[in-house]
Amino acid sequence: MERNRIRKLRGTLIALTAAGGLLVTGCSGVNGSSSDDSGSGKQNSGGTSGYLPAPDRSGGSGEQGEGEREGEQRDTEGDFAPAPDYLSTFALDVDTASYGYARRTLADGHRPDPSTVRPEEFVNSFRQDYERPDGNGFSVTVDGARTDREDWSLVRVGLATRTAEREGERPPAALTFVIDISGSMAEPGRLDLAKDSLGVMTDRLRDDDSVAIVTFSDEAETVLPMTRLDDHRDRVHEAIDDLEPTESTNLGAGVRTGYATAVEGLREGATNRVVLVSDALANTGDTDADSILDRISDARREHGITLFGVGVGSDYGDALMEGLADKGDGHTTYVSNETDARKVFCEELPRNIDLTARDAKAQVAFDPETVAEFRLIGYENREVADDDFRDDRVDGGEVGPGHTVTALYAVRAKQGTSGHLATATVRWLDPETREPHEESGQLESKAVDEALWDAPSRLQVTAVAAYFADALRKSDDRWTTLPGAPSLNELADRADDLADTTEDKAVRQLAEAIEQADRYED
Repeated sequence: MERNRIRKLRGTLIALTAAGGLLVTGCSGVNGSSSDDSGSGKQNSGGTSGYLPAPDRSGGSGEQGEGEREGEQRDTEGDFAPAPDYLSTFALDVDTASYGYARRTLADGHRPDPSTVRPEEFVNSFRQDYERPDGNGFSVTVDGARTDREDWSLVRVGLATRTAEREGERPPAALTFVIDISGSMAEPGRLDLAKDSLGVMTDRLRDDDSVAIVTFSDEAETVLPMTRLDDHRDRVHEAIDDLEPTESTNLGAGVRTGYATAVEGLREGATNRVVLVSDALANTGDTDADSILDRISDARREHGITLFGVGVGSDYGDALMEGLADKGDGHTTYVSNETDARKVFCEELPRNIDLTARDAKAQVAFDPETVAEFRLIGYENREVADDDFRDDRVDGGEVGPGHTVTALYAVRAKQGTSGHLATATVRWLDPETREPHEESGQLESKAVDEALWDAPSRLQVTAVAAYFADALRKSDDRWTTLPGAPSLNELADRADDLADTTEDKAVRQLAEAIEQADRYED
């Protein structure tokens, strides 16, 4: 059913009135934003030295005020009903596991299951050139380009956090490694890769960081309580070196014991995080993400302990790991070899253990005067009711330094119109004070006049990644093909050219993955 994928915008009086109200409140939270005066029609709000407090329309209660619209209603099948709607609201997501697992599957000689393909994780796997803010929070960049299909454009909403601080400047970390030692982890590229990775990570952590280790198979065990590293690195290495695969996978017990260990070793003023390393092939005990997380909800909510999931293995429980991360205030990645592991545990270490924003959500308001319909590409599992955007009790995404988050929309403009197309607003809580803040950016129709394949290279890479994900899940009839979608052969050529232009190894790997998928096409 496509009602939640393509939303027709009807220029009713109700829609116009609400649109004006939202744009006014959105602007009131970004008075410090700096617009692009180049005439391009796009705005980048990252040039400010800080951010202003967000407007509070709920009086702090999170309840809907009198006269506010009831928002999108769900029908009996769980889809958004096609009410007059120009808003798109979602929790931020920095997961990349879906793309990593797709690359691994293609390298093994076959296409990934369409249910494991999440376009936003393909898009967010690539470097962007967004301007970054000076402090915690986000910059907002909104741009786009015309596709080859008449009246359809791709609109990119880009959010960026500050750059990762130098190693000595971040807060200390208290990390609880929860390591799967079940029988399935005996396969090469699973436990052996995890041990090597965690050993390297231990060497990279600072003396004032702390580490605990929990293992699980049919049962869970704390093999090392929270331990400061300064003179105790050898203890951590010994515990890692002693890990051996044993029996079945009671992932639920591992997560519960991991969070209990993290609470016991909680450090005030530190980043407290559980790092789950597993193939997520749970076959014993609790195997439902919601049920597992319900049991450790106090640790998550009261103590602010977040989850970082690292997936391994050719057979991988993608749905369970993603569910744990999405609902456990964290994110996931997937590693298939030593290069991936060193990138995650060494090069990207600060972004994976530090936080610059909690419960971050984005809301994009499309102008019904100029936009006929739109579709958010991906983020199906991260949708948030429009009226919950400013309800800070509703979960958003946790984001660390050095991250970028990209949301891509397919947008059909009304013929013969011009002017304002959309306003994108991001809302987040300060990780220390829990105070809400917002930042916004706007897009004018002239900013999407350029043809997609003449647009800046990083926008083209974003489009190629999205089109690739779209092609991999086209056999799933829940999705319609994106407008202007090229063939896989053409897409591979585009990616190859972009790899030359950007001199980016990741884009070269994207081109290779597309070529492999083209060979395996049914």
